[in-house]
Amino acid sequence: MKPNKYQRYIYNLSMAVDAVMANKFRSFLTALGIIFGVGAVIAMLAIGKGARKEIIDQMKYVGVNNIIITPKANSDDSQTEGSKTMQKKFSKGLSIADGESILKTIPTVSMVSPEVIYEVLAVSSGKSANVSLNGVTPDFFSIFNVNIVEGQVFNEEQLINGAPVCIIGSNIKTKFFTDTDPIGRYIKCGSINLKVIGVIEKMAISASPGQDLGISNYNEGIYAPIQTVLLRYMDRSVVTSANLRANSSTVISDGNSIISMSSIKGSSKSSENNQIDKLVVHVANTEDIIQTAEVITKMLKRRHSDLEDFSIVIPEVLLKQEQRTKDIFNIVLGAIASISLIVGGIGIMNIMLASVMERTKEIGTRLAIGATKKDITFQFLSEATIISLIGGIVGILLGYAISKMITSITDILTIVSFSSILISFGVSATIGICFGYMPAKKAANQNPVESLRYE
Repeated sequence: MKPNKYQRYIYNLSMAVDAVMANKFRSFLTALGIIFGVGAVIAMLAIGKGARKEIIDQMKYVGVNNIIITPKANSDDSQTEGSKTMQKKFSKGLSIADGESILKTIPTVSMVSPEVIYEVLAVSSGKSANVSLNGVTPDFFSIFNVNIVEGQVFNEEQLINGAPVCIIGSNIKTKFFTDTDPIGRYIKCGSINLKVIGVIEKMAISASPGQDLGISNYNEGIYAPIQTVLLRYMDRSVVTSANLRANSSTVISDGNSIISMSSIKGSSKSSENNQIDKLVVHVANTEDIIQTAEVITKMLKRRHSDLEDFSIVIPEVLLKQEQRTKDIFNIVLGAIASISLIVGGIGIMNIMLASVMERTKEIGTRLAIGATKKDITFQFLSEATIISLIGGIVGILLGYAISKMITSITDILTIVSFSSILISFGVSATIGICFGYMPAKKAANQNPVESLRYE
């Protein structure tokens, strides 16, 4: 009985599988180009996807439409005109008043968050550690998308009165309040006991966050009302750095408590003459962010005696530039990896052409006993596709292994997605079909009589 077309396809496919299995080592060498090509593509896509996720995470942590203003060392104290030295200019530095002025004056600004940062020794329940004490306003938590999972944010009254309260990061809770509820308990920061009223949600953020982008390690910080830090610790607009250097053990009293300045360390040298360490300005609309930054620059220079003793950074713009750079880098690497796939495809075509020459008699015999040109084409095309698919599968495993190795060795985040696996598998199958077609067609077009005579 004459076999139907489906039976013919199955028979031809089984012959292709037998031919591949009969020459395992040659088939493996033929597939090497596809293996390395697919592995490289998988690894590159994983690096690209990991980089994109890091950018998105950073965007979440820096907030959307934020402008970060930080103080910098003033190198323009005096100007020389001819042989005369002009009078030195004086700037009181970055202050809370700057933020209030920006909020009142610029209509595109919706929120402003000043921040004071000190390194202090925290003590509670017999445990101690050096921590970052951050004086902030309630808007800080909204601007940076920081969620409070226990307790609450300090209110306006606590902010204005400089109440001795604080909100702690998740790691601070783990370190000092392992087995107890921290809400309502006290933690001593420097010489002041602060009552814990909230705990920040744990965030997946690296131990070395991007300070230039305004990212803090929220898990490790203690956050108190900014007036609390200024009144109960130190206000640099009142106590100058010269006073502190003259007497490192200066004692200051605000009427309620006494603080030894030797127990407090400033956040940076550039902040010594500035009341605050950072000013975050939140712009309502993305399209206004560049113009708002330009207006803020002019406004602050005017307020600071025409001295540019501050730096302005727009995290969103920097992150987008970084993303574009990484995208270009990934495209270049992807193109190089794609060349490996093409080389692998050419290797398949060359081996298949050699196989056709080697099996000329077999082809002639099949044609003589009734096989059609379509049967021969399908058989050899199946062989090329099988080799390519096997190479694709091994390449996917190799790419996954390379991705994990990159993450473990370099700490670069890599994400192998299901879509990248499908793309690589589809590409490997397509290469097998495209580069296997010519050898298959060559085999099918052979003359049966001449093939049988071939020695």
